[in-house]
Amino acid sequence: MGSEPEPEGVAADATDDPPAVELDGVTKRYGDTAAVDDVSLRVREGEFFTLVGPSGCGKTTTLRLIAGFEEPTAGTVRFGGESVAGVPPEDRDVGVVFQNYALFPHMTVGENVGYGLNFADPPEGLSRDERVAELLELVDLPDAADRDPESLSGGQQQRVAMARALAPGPDLLLLDEPMSALDARLRERLRMQVRRIQSELGITTVYVTHDQEEALAISDRVAVMRDGTPEQIAPPRTVYREPSSRFVAEFVGDNNVFAGRLVDVEGDGESDDAPRTAGVDVGGETLRVAVGEANDTGVAPDDRLTFCVRPEYLRIGEGESRLAATVESAEFLGETTRVTLDWGGRDLVVRTRDPLSGEVVVGFDPEDAHVIGIDEE
Repeated sequence: MGSEPEPEGVAADATDDPPAVELDGVTKRYGDTAAVDDVSLRVREGEFFTLVGPSGCGKTTTLRLIAGFEEPTAGTVRFGGESVAGVPPEDRDVGVVFQNYALFPHMTVGENVGYGLNFADPPEGLSRDERVAELLELVDLPDAADRDPESLSGGQQQRVAMARALAPGPDLLLLDEPMSALDARLRERLRMQVRRIQSELGITTVYVTHDQEEALAISDRVAVMRDGTPEQIAPPRTVYREPSSRFVAEFVGDNNVFAGRLVDVEGDGESDDAPRTAGVDVGGETLRVAVGEANDTGVAPDDRLTFCVRPEYLRIGEGESRLAATVESAEFLGETTRVTLDWGGRDLVVRTRDPLSGEVVVGFDPEDAHVIGIDEE
């Protein structure tokens, strides 16, 4: 399982309060198949925590285990430090937004939002009508109470489903790929609206998505799932800039991953002006990477080292390490152009403002590379 570094700037971690949600060694098996495999993670009070990964990685099953729709084969799920084993979903004080929204077509929007109030009193002493009106205002649909759900757009239905989940005032909000059926522009707009609502309410939220950009944009922390287990749990910037494994490096955004054998190590890493660097033989080229204090694991010549360089750190004609490559294709993306290069039979990706063609030289400096792993042989 991946490491779980502390989030940037979260003072609440100084308290001894139990996490809002905790999974301790949780496994879920279907026959001989482990959909979730020995997962341990903690979601802090008021945190926006996202499970992201490819199809079949276990993220939705993990969410269902938290909600109580599934029971673990092994391990424990805790809310506020207390086990919820055997507690049915309706008694877990959880609001859930499903992928298909699951709005009741025979009810109006207002009736859908107020449905959960048939089983629980509105919070803060509000009446049912006041609570429904408050939530429709929160999701920017103040005049939709009498409308038919089928008359709404996909984005509006998503917001109604969220208002319905929030109506009873749950302690925990779970969202299972709620925007997967929407077009890209609408997803971009709504994801920030979801984040705004979560922030205004301060409600602990666990969000499931396969969209890495979405996960990075809205989360306090991200768990990158693979084969039923979190590969890395960290704030979005850490996941992007310091991936803990090759899988994370290649799954989250574009990346250039290199593997080779160390041929030399220079410097002592005690000064920012003279960082400790290693020369790595990759495909017959010696590329220099920083292995200073932050990444120092006792590297030595003949070790096998894997590192990555994001496309934005590859610069045309610059950098201490330089590679001669041939342009294969270019995609104009508006602000930048995504260029695929052929370097000795392998693809490299670079982002530039200006189009490229033919033979080019790209490079990077040692500090632009992030060391993923070292194998001592």
